[in-house]
Amino acid sequence: MDTGFIDNERIFSYLRSARPPDARETADILAKARQLKGLDPAEAARLLLLEDTDGLQELFAASLYAKSEIYGKRLVLFAPLYVSNLCNNECLYCAFRKSNDRITRRTLSQDEIRRETELLVDQGHKRLLLVSGEGLGEAALAYSLKAIETIYGVKRGNGEIRRININIAALPVDAYRQLKQARVGTYQLFQETYHYDTFRRMHPQGPKADYLYHLTAMDRAMQGGIDDVGVGILFGLYDYRFEVLAMLQHIRHLEETFGVGCHTISLPRIEPATGSDLSLHPPYAVADGDFRKIIAVLRLTVPYTGMILSTRENAAMRREAFSLGISQISAGSRTNPGGYSSGDSGEQFSLGDHRNLEEVIRDIVGHGYIPSFCTGCYRLGRSGADFMDLAKPGLIKRYCLPNAMTSFKEYLVHYAAKETRAAGEELISAMLADIPDEKTRETTVANLGKIEAGSQDLYL
Repeated sequence: MDTGFIDNERIFSYLRSARPPDARETADILAKARQLKGLDPAEAARLLLLEDTDGLQELFAASLYAKSEIYGKRLVLFAPLYVSNLCNNECLYCAFRKSNDRITRRTLSQDEIRRETELLVDQGHKRLLLVSGEGLGEAALAYSLKAIETIYGVKRGNGEIRRININIAALPVDAYRQLKQARVGTYQLFQETYHYDTFRRMHPQGPKADYLYHLTAMDRAMQGGIDDVGVGILFGLYDYRFEVLAMLQHIRHLEETFGVGCHTISLPRIEPATGSDLSLHPPYAVADGDFRKIIAVLRLTVPYTGMILSTRENAAMRREAFSLGISQISAGSRTNPGGYSSGDSGEQFSLGDHRNLEEVIRDIVGHGYIPSFCTGCYRLGRSGADFMDLAKPGLIKRYCLPNAMTSFKEYLVHYAAKETRAAGEELISAMLADIPDEKTRETTVANLGKIEAGSQDLYL
């Protein structure tokens, strides 16, 4: 079997012989992690073996430190927009798989996509993740490009979508060039499992069954000019320790080949999916305690990478994950085509968090975090290596908090209920003191005043 740049035997060899780190080794690794330079895969592997309560608490404290130093108290919000659940694959964990006759199949027209977008804009969303099943064949790319055009064309009162990320099937290089020209932000594609035999079992038929073509999609995306890419694992298919170490090999490969790793890591756990027995009994279910450890270890290993948690997780776990390293979350999600206008029929998987956007925002604010709808970096060209050149010396913080404030202010002015707006305004006022540079703080105060007076889309 050819697993490309994923060195299975090296990972297996380590996991067969390794023992949990002692207190001294744990302290040494975490001291290095607090320097915010990242950890090498061997150090991450040691932390993944932590079991004792004291060591785990020290790990969580270090991950909170890293998250706070790099991202502060801001959380980026987005919504997924599913446009088709047609699929030619037989992924055993997914309700969209081709042979599943227990869901209604649907591909949205451009008018329906426009309506779904309007509903999301009316809630206050500015960032979408466009998601499609793999069932449209050769028409898939043209359909996606048209959908992107439709979404960006929606102007609704004071609202619009300013950033579209996309999660669709692996493509050839030229297709990624076309997506880049269409102003796609991050291209997401999850390997689901890096373990070859498990991958083959979980994907017995369809285009996705090609392990290597799927694995090398990020290489082709980078070659096509998309310098922000997002990887992910579906936790529960195989041993999480193997999966994390393999994903770190993937990230290292991108860094060595293109000079920059992934922009985001998504961390979904298997949730029940209609017509999937496997989803009800994951072969390697990840317990909450291990899930917390995974988040913390990844935050310390690749500290400047965005980490995404979806509404698969319940509100309590999402809330807890904020302090462990999560920097982006979806809110008010639906996982079926047309779900924002017609409910949940035909969803890809069950949701753990059913709250709407405003309910999520009130919770975030109540815990001292500031919701962000910012899209400034992408539109100013601060992406890929340019973003990391600012992030690694700590310079990106000059923009993150001010832009979070102004984008959140827009939400408060145009969409928030009275109680939410009062709490949000109070939080913004208190957080102004966290902007260290006086000139930046003055500019931010001025921009907040301009938004109150009717201006929009102000960012540094």
